[in-house]
Amino acid sequence: MTPFGATADGHPVELFTLTSPTGIEIRTISYGAILVSISTPDRSGRIADIALGFDSLDGYLTRSRYFGAVVGRYGNRIAGGRFTLDDRTIQLATNSGTNHIHGGVKGFDKVLWRGEPFAGDGAIGVTFRYSSPDGEEGYPGTLHATVTYTLTQNELVADYTATTDKTTIVNLTQHSYFNLAGEGHDTVAGHEVMLNADRFTPVDAAMIPTGDLAPVDGSPFDFRTPAAIGARIDADHPQLKLALGYDHNFVLNGDSGLRLAARVVEPTSGRTLQVDTTEPGVQFYSGNKLAGVAGKAGHSYGPRSGFCLETQHFPDSPNRPDFPSTVLRAGDTYRSKTVFTFGVTR
Repeated sequence: MTPFGATADGHPVELFTLTSPTGIEIRTISYGAILVSISTPDRSGRIADIALGFDSLDGYLTRSRYFGAVVGRYGNRIAGGRFTLDDRTIQLATNSGTNHIHGGVKGFDKVLWRGEPFAGDGAIGVTFRYSSPDGEEGYPGTLHATVTYTLTQNELVADYTATTDKTTIVNLTQHSYFNLAGEGHDTVAGHEVMLNADRFTPVDAAMIPTGDLAPVDGSPFDFRTPAAIGARIDADHPQLKLALGYDHNFVLNGDSGLRLAARVVEPTSGRTLQVDTTEPGVQFYSGNKLAGVAGKAGHSYGPRSGFCLETQHFPDSPNRPDFPSTVLRAGDTYRSKTVFTFGVTR
């Protein structure tokens, strides 16, 4: 544990470094529970950082695009920032036009978490804790949230839990931007992606789900067989035009429990990423709106220079009773797990 600067009001931020025997190194900070770097070997053993981000805390404080952060209380969008909960209308902060996104103006990505490192049984990690007061960004209930990152041989496991003293909603996710060729490389268009999803949730002009669960068959959204991100991203499809590429929730196949969400291969380096999750969906974002972001080592991140795989419940679920519920009641415990497995092809 080492210092990583201080917030504007003088609170120190701590950096935790996790390393595995296979050469993987994870660096994470107590501000936003952010993964500031993920360094992995390629097929020749060369190490590169595959996570977009910043070299210092200032970037996360002033230029954040949610790089590497835990977002909440509700990851993704809620229409109008408004929903009904037990016959009461709840109005949240609106920070994406008239909508609420990723927890509001000051979501979980912009708060200090308390970190506690641990080691044992062939693993090393850190548990972050944050207590969100009743009414923060409009959410009811005091929410006690934990995020535990555990690094084993080649897996980074993200475990989330939360409890509340009043009925509320919760939808936490990890918002890392990946480029398996190494952050700073121009584009992820050549990355080959497989998504374990027969359906996705189309969106309207405000990027709010229409309520449909549309089949991916015969569309640019069919990643059940691996395809390059760039292969169909500019196709003449209304959903791609709305989002300027991919920025959609995919409905994962399989029963409840840990299930395969995605596999990604970067052919040149050979690096691979597999994502498994207990969540019912994954938001696949192709970094369409990254433009001139000053990142690490002087790199300028442009459009489609990184991709996200945000494991989650579906966007706007509080307004869609037919979507899986995100309601958490007093006495219950929210639990979610996502496993990122790093490897190489030969």
